[in-house]
Amino acid sequence: AVRAIRPSAIIGVSGQPQTFTHEVIDAMTAINARPIVFALSNPTSRSECTARQAYEWSGGRAIFASGSPFAPVAHGGQTFVAGQANNAYIFPGVGLGAIASGATRITDEMFMAAARTLAGLVTSSDLASGSTFPPLDRIREISTAIATTVVDVSARQGLAGVEIPADVRGYIEQMLYPPDRDR
Repeated sequence: AVRAIRPSAIIGVSGQPQTFTHEVIDAMTAINARPIVFALSNPTSRSECTARQAYEWSGGRAIFASGSPFAPVAHGGQTFVAGQANNAYIFPGVGLGAIASGATRITDEMFMAAARTLAGLVTSSDLASGSTFPPLDRIREISTAIATTVVDVSARQGLAGVEIPADVRGYIEQMLYPPDRDR
């Protein structure tokens, strides 16, 4: 199928482990300079291939993301860090933005804007390490940026149920719970 269709990306969500075989990754690599391999099934034991397999079988050329965590992979003198494609990136920021704006609805445009914001937070060093997402240790920054975007979209669409302050980012940051705060 890969040879006939010639896709630039394969996305696994079937829960059928090891369906992205060596032959499949070889075929993807033969037709793409940077084959996109998203093995998104959970748990890790159900993943269509492992991060190690994707990086090794593609000669380190795969852009890999998974639905479950994988350890970094050393290959060819480089360390690749698999991105974990899950709702931990988008939903907290969308929810926070909806609450902050008092949004009367969550729209497709809000999700699209959130996705663009997330994509804009991926650095060249993230991409160089094989990761399609920023590290999860930046989740507060990511959620704040996405929430700020959602508030802007909510206001622009006339869906905000509260008056939006001039400093939206500062407003959002004040709403965040500091997990290290003494109780």
